[in-house]
Amino acid sequence: GIRFCDRCQLIKPDRCHHCSVCAVCVLKMDHHCPWVNNCIGFSNYKFFLLFLAYSLLYCLYIAATVFKYFIKYWTGELTNGRSKFHILFLLFVAIMFFVSLVFLFGYHCWLVSRNRSTLEAFSTPVFQNGPDKNGFNLGFVKNLQQVFGEEKKLWLLPIASSQGDGHFFPMRASSEAQNPLLANEEQWEEDGMDEEPQGKVTADNWLCLDLT
Repeated sequence: GIRFCDRCQLIKPDRCHHCSVCAVCVLKMDHHCPWVNNCIGFSNYKFFLLFLAYSLLYCLYIAATVFKYFIKYWTGELTNGRSKFHILFLLFVAIMFFVSLVFLFGYHCWLVSRNRSTLEAFSTPVFQNGPDKNGFNLGFVKNLQQVFGEEKKLWLLPIASSQGDGHFFPMRASSEAQNPLLANEEQWEEDGMDEEPQGKVTADNWLCLDLT
């Protein structure tokens, strides 16, 4: 149905939410990120994922290049006290951010594979047939194309390639959301037991024929 924002006094498209921090409605809002001081939504969700991936690789690169100097200080090959503290601090921070980013990046990869946002993962969107957490799930490949586009050569580049305009999103067909032959199997069985096929003579009919 039509959704209206009382604060912005505007009609909200599907998957659009009002951010209380930015005081504006954001298309396909995922969350408000304090680390980038901005809302993550349709216009920058791909860039946010690339930011996490680049940061993850950068932390891994720092930890790998600093680890050999940490081993040298541990074995006593290097004796400079100040640089030893700096190396230890840098290695600890790189590993700490690497572990944190692994969980965050993995969670958002799971959201992309299901074509959900963080808000939709916690609050199931409601459709005409009722709440459906997989209402926008089009399949793994199409879900990736919704965020990264159809050209795979642009997936790892910070270039806008997301599909759509942020106002309308393809939804899963109602027949795929709920298969009546499978969902109402018990109801079909009960209806089949209640209704008798036409032209079939039952035992009671034979009894009536014998009496007559």
